Amino acid sequence: MESKKVKRHLSPARIIALGFAGVILLGSLLLIMPFSVRPGVDLAYIDSLYTSTSAVCVTGLIAVDAGDTFTPVGQFILGALIQVGGLGVTAVGAGIILLMGRKVNLRGRTVVREAMNLDSGRGIVQFVRSIFATTLLIEGLGALLSYPSFAMTRGPLKAIGLSIFHSVAAFNNSGFDILGGGTNLIPYQSDVLLNLVTCALIIFGGIGFLVIREMWQTRLNWKKFSMHTKVVLSTTAFLLISGTLLLKATEDITWLGAFFHSVSARTAGFSTYALGEFSTSGLLVLILLMFIGASPGSTGGGIKTTTFFSLLQGIKAAATNHSEKAFRYSLPREAFRKAAVITLLALGVVVTGTYLMSVFEPQLDLRDILFEIVSAFGTVGLSTGITGGLTVPSKLLSIFIMYIGRLGPLTVASLWYFTRGELTQYPEGNIAIG
Repeated sequence: MESKKVKRHLSPARIIALGFAGVILLGSLLLIMPFSVRPGVDLAYIDSLYTSTSAVCVTGLIAVDAGDTFTPVGQFILGALIQVGGLGVTAVGAGIILLMGRKVNLRGRTVVREAMNLDSGRGIVQFVRSIFATTLLIEGLGALLSYPSFAMTRGPLKAIGLSIFHSVAAFNNSGFDILGGGTNLIPYQSDVLLNLVTCALIIFGGIGFLVIREMWQTRLNWKKFSMHTKVVLSTTAFLLISGTLLLKATEDITWLGAFFHSVSARTAGFSTYALGEFSTSGLLVLILLMFIGASPGSTGGGIKTTTFFSLLQGIKAAATNHSEKAFRYSLPREAFRKAAVITLLALGVVVTGTYLMSVFEPQLDLRDILFEIVSAFGTVGLSTGITGGLTVPSKLLSIFIMYIGRLGPLTVASLWYFTRGELTQYPEGNIAIG
């Protein structure tokens, strides 16, 4: 009886949160095992937990270099954690149930719908199947196209492993690499093929499965796209172009490098230049891109492109005294309110996290700390180089912020809430605004 009561109190949001926490803890235990760690490497549990959290939350921030620390088995576990984290624990669980030939019950469908930001529970099973098929197809193509770049400097077997891992990490918007040496993709900054393939994987992973499915079903017919798809694609294009122009204007990098970092900062975390050498203005551009992040139902984090778009439309409507509309549609009435709440909660997480890390790490510059915290919240993985030297309290703080960023601040804020009707009604008061 008691277990049934507990089950009833577990809302979809709580099930998702517990699922991610469980996978993180399991991953931390697997990564610290002798078969996962290279001989002679001393891996502390806090670093194993940090790495597992970063992988499951598809962030890419690293306390230890994955290529130098983990064995092929450990790297496989790391890749599996990234895949589970990117697709979502609930989607993977539903997929396993389907593979076993069993049916997903009503509660399971509700959890998947909540996790993937779907409007209704209709077609959930078909949607889960399409997620797996899409992932397999895109990651397979990504690995195939990445292979020539890695094969130029590595043996065939090693190049295959690197290609598969890189494709999984890029599509799931996680900036992990297993190249070793802590260089990320800097050795490949002039490799046009690898840069463009990586960008394509990140973009497809960041626009969301709903948008990918709609693009496929409508054969890229813009007129047939829903409002959601049009908002996602137009906002994504705007951010990529403006980010590229601003980075090129502030940093001494190539156009390819500017475009790559404009794409990567939107939650992927790969870098082809040392970010510690970027100017403050360049880092500010990356911070803004990281904070906005990817799109709903995707493998990325941040406040999301649709939130940013709704926020701008709401501000524009208030300033011009016009209704909120776009692409010949009216925005839902609750869109601006929800966008404002999510943005304020996100700012609260970032400001609080920056303050606490400043207390824990007084020797670090404020810009480096702010960059680190926004990167953790946006589940990006970019860093100015301070991650490895963080103290245990700062790593625990970063772990918590990555977890919040993956679940979403509004989801985390609602975990304690029990749905009950308001028992008391008060008269409407007056308050001066602005």
